Amino acid sequence: MKRISLVGAGYIARVHAEALKSLPGLAIAAVIDPNEAAARRLARAFGVDAVFSSVEAALAAGGFDAAHVLVPPPLHHRVAEPLIAAGIPVLLEKPLAVTSADAARLIAQAASRKVALGVNQNFVHHPAFLRLRRALAAGEIGRPRFVSCLYNVPLRQLAAGQFGHWMFHAPGNILLEQAVHPLSQIAALAGPIGEVRALAGAGVELAPGVDFFPALDVSLAGARLPAQLHFAVGQSYPFWRISVIGDDGVLTADILTNRCAREGRTRWLDALDHALSGTHLAAQTARDSLGNLAAYARSILRLGPPSDAFFLSMRGSIAAFHAALAAGARPELDGAFGAALVETCERFAAVFPPAKPAPAPRREDADADRPAAIAVLGGTGFIGRHLVARLVAEGKRVAVMARSVRNLPAIFHDPAVSLHRGDINDAEAVAQAIGATTVVVNLAHGGGGGSFEDIRRAMVGGAETVAAVCRARGVGRLVHIGSIAGLYLGPQAAPVTGATPPDPEDGKRADYARAKAICDRVLLAENGRDGLEVVILRPGLVVGAGTSPFHSGLGVYNNEQHCLGWNDGRNPLPFVLASDVAAAIMGACAASGIGGRAFNLVGDVRLDARDYTAALAAALGRPLRFHPQSPLWLLLVERAKWLIKRLGGRRAAAPSWRDLLSRGLRARFDCSDAKQALLWQPVADRAAFLAEAFDAAAR
Repeated sequence: MKRISLVGAGYIARVHAEALKSLPGLAIAAVIDPNEAAARRLARAFGVDAVFSSVEAALAAGGFDAAHVLVPPPLHHRVAEPLIAAGIPVLLEKPLAVTSADAARLIAQAASRKVALGVNQNFVHHPAFLRLRRALAAGEIGRPRFVSCLYNVPLRQLAAGQFGHWMFHAPGNILLEQAVHPLSQIAALAGPIGEVRALAGAGVELAPGVDFFPALDVSLAGARLPAQLHFAVGQSYPFWRISVIGDDGVLTADILTNRCAREGRTRWLDALDHALSGTHLAAQTARDSLGNLAAYARSILRLGPPSDAFFLSMRGSIAAFHAALAAGARPELDGAFGAALVETCERFAAVFPPAKPAPAPRREDADADRPAAIAVLGGTGFIGRHLVARLVAEGKRVAVMARSVRNLPAIFHDPAVSLHRGDINDAEAVAQAIGATTVVVNLAHGGGGGSFEDIRRAMVGGAETVAAVCRARGVGRLVHIGSIAGLYLGPQAAPVTGATPPDPEDGKRADYARAKAICDRVLLAENGRDGLEVVILRPGLVVGAGTSPFHSGLGVYNNEQHCLGWNDGRNPLPFVLASDVAAAIMGACAASGIGGRAFNLVGDVRLDARDYTAALAAALGRPLRFHPQSPLWLLLVERAKWLIKRLGGRRAAAPSWRDLLSRGLRARFDCSDAKQALLWQPVADRAAFLAEAFDAAAR
């Protein structure tokens, strides 16, 4: 049994662990991560006893034969080097390194120590791509002549405005993060890349001095075949296909749908040939599509191991590396293969304009005589950006705390803003951000995922930490930004006001809504302790610049084009503009006599789901569709899903009729209390509302 150490305990480490668990002859011997809590969670989930906070400690203890390095890309070479020096074979997640110089050092070190070094370019082992390679090797299209790849995909971090992610730190990083996937497939087919000619699309400025280039078109000469790549991220329609054109046909692997098809000729005249070849192509597509559906059903019912294409690609790549180790052979995706991809990405990136100098953001202000007027925790999100801009425009000094303070919009570079890195579950970081401020706005929800207890610990625990720090530092007012999700919003006779209590039956609600309800009750109980006034604001469905217009308050978006409604979509929905939320927050910071009160923030323009979808479609010029559904039908569907999960041996909470009704948002809102107490006047003109809600998304 070969013993493997996982270095890193994030998302991708769990995928590696699942893959290793399914492969014979391989076992996880240790988990290594400086975040020991994360390492222990992963180790516990897979029955691993050994947990270490550093590679050095793990090496000193011994007990493993190979290592998978699964840390962020900038750390790849630094983490891999001591392992290689100790004679431990290493499989690195892509990219091999972030510079060709670092990659070359890793290769040289591995060669000098005679240690195997591999890179996990898993999409070379994607099932559809493997079928393409087998058909090509069997000569099904004759002699290959050309490779073409279209890579057109969404980018979650770009859509969410998470510009602090490593991929946005430099223009070339997106290539190392994303372009290595299709490029690895091209290299596997066309051979080592020689000459390249690249043309970059238009850039966008994410933050002052931070340009991002989402599209690139490249012609390249492989050692065996010429190729072309169209690379585009942040796109609406996901499309990733790689084709090989030969003398006698075309092979195409559709990576996102896991289909592979061959187009060729028959013995008949053109008219009949076209009909027969088209029918054959349709049959191949149907075969693969139905096969994928059957595999999905088997996986859901736990009739076999995970069978989605991504997992199979990961398992195949990991299995190939360890099979090569066992045979004493060189892995196909070795260090040289990974280094060539890094070097090619550097050549692609050479077409990007030089980076512009970025202004240095304000850090913690050491001037104790001029404390910030307001501290905004979680202030770099989309509501926070609107709020900070308003505060600065009114001449206020603002302290902003966020988990990441990199690549922020221009407003955060203003001299009136001081930035603090931290999390609301960290009392010391919260205290440092608050400083001598007497008014605190908490926009941070604390993150959280997994079980309800995990979510409660993060959301409610984070809010309690903030309140405790505010009391200890003599803060006069804490304005907590909750959500109308914590209320019951199904059909009811009386309108919902700020005085409406959190859902008294929160145990029948989904985890997020349940935690929000508990959080409101806990914080309202804090009002008046040690002189701290607590005010809770509950925004409705917030839209506007900085957030996606495809709001889950309408229904479920399996993709952007189609919304499966929570009901028939005819009831007015509680929309509110982000700028109006910011105005209400400012009112809550200044108003007197509102301690211990809660206010719902719902605007005066209340479109129903059908009207909203039609308006959004017109603004974006896209064929968007709202699909009305019966709540009873939704309950039956959700219960069927729940039953399938239980039959498959998975624990899951039973779907709740109360929660489904609440999601439909049929309750009526009366926000006159917020308007009166906070002197709040949300936008009431429909045209102005739609312009602000959709213009940023339409650009």
